[in-house]
Amino acid sequence: MARARLCLHCVRNSALSRAVTKPLKDIRVKVDIIRRQHHSRVATELPQPYSLPPYTAKRYFSKMTPRQSAPTSTSSPSSRAGASDKPQTKTKRPPPTPVRPSSSILLISPNNQVLLLHRVQTSKSFASAHVFPGGNLSSFHEGPLPEPGSESLHEDSLVYRLAAVRETFEESGILLAKTKDGSLLGLSDQVREAGRKAVHGNTIKFIDWLVSVGGIPDTDGLTPFTRWITPPNGPNRRFSTQMYIYMLPLSAASASLGPTAGAEGHEVIIPTPTHDGGLEHTAAAFDDPSNWISRARSGEIILFPPQFFLLHIVSQFIKGGDTSSARNYQTEREGLMEFLSRTPTVRSDRPGGKEARIHATASIPWADKVISPTVLFMRQSDRRVVLGLDKPGPELKGTKRGGDWDRVVLVSFRKEGPRDVEVRWREDVLREEREAERKEAERGAKL
Repeated sequence: MARARLCLHCVRNSALSRAVTKPLKDIRVKVDIIRRQHHSRVATELPQPYSLPPYTAKRYFSKMTPRQSAPTSTSSPSSRAGASDKPQTKTKRPPPTPVRPSSSILLISPNNQVLLLHRVQTSKSFASAHVFPGGNLSSFHEGPLPEPGSESLHEDSLVYRLAAVRETFEESGILLAKTKDGSLLGLSDQVREAGRKAVHGNTIKFIDWLVSVGGIPDTDGLTPFTRWITPPNGPNRRFSTQMYIYMLPLSAASASLGPTAGAEGHEVIIPTPTHDGGLEHTAAAFDDPSNWISRARSGEIILFPPQFFLLHIVSQFIKGGDTSSARNYQTEREGLMEFLSRTPTVRSDRPGGKEARIHATASIPWADKVISPTVLFMRQSDRRVVLGLDKPGPELKGTKRGGDWDRVVLVSFRKEGPRDVEVRWREDVLREEREAERKEAERGAKL
């Protein structure tokens, strides 16, 4: 009986061969599905406005583990095999949504506490979060606004300062205005609330109403303190927000917001902040910067990265509290203002001390820093996103503008908003991540 011979074609199509290759194919398919599910899950954990754009996501996922590759197409293996022979065409990204000019004030009370407003749940931006008073510039109130796309759109100017004073008045009832002799303008509750309603309803221009009650906006009392530009991969609403610090005069009775000495010794009343009737906010209150941060970390309130970061910087100098004296308050204020005016903007206590490399952004004063948060990576240890603060956004790309390279913000984006926010030195976070990757690689090598 002749012995049967199997050719190569027969072997490939034999039942034995199919029994060997099919499980391997199933494993590859399952691994591919798991990888795509993992990429999709991680991407959904980065909600707007800090989600990863496609090109950033691809770079990020390719570096997650030594053996893990970037997300692949959902097409069949045969179609992917032939795709490499075809010329690759890059998809042109749409231009970023134009930014709107806005301004905001970090308002410090007579006993060195900071004002925050609780936004309504239906707000289109920072819903349910605690924010500084501020809002969009208005051509009706402030006059001609900076042209879209112009350099002046991202520079401190009178229109930004007027809008900051107006919005603070509309949202909290606190009027940052002076009389002709230089003292803070004091108004009765009835006059102030009537003006507040009229200005908010655009029935009278803010400046016209202010002049009618004998006041001048105290724009000179505003100290620029960074500008924030919404990242381009965020929602349709983007802003270029000029931040300011304003310090209300120190109170003779430091434990209250009562009588306050003006520039010429006149006594005025700093009204207790109130919300705007629920239009945009449901509460307004002063508290110590460290208390606001603690309440955010405990989950009691929501602070977005910009507000948390600025409170973190201020809390290093402004302690607040009812037990301190006016002299201590003045010392705290002087320390903060000295820090804001100093360059480089990093201290010798950062990682590496005086020997650490000074990044170019450290030479930019706090008044001129422009920050557009960018996603650097997601930490393996706690799944928090690490936001870089050194980029100024696409509108200022290629210029000498920039933010803060030395610090980063760690945050966990959840359905209700950002949680577990923390400000850290960049070098410390990168060192921890490198150590985590090294340990992960060692565990993988032992398997």
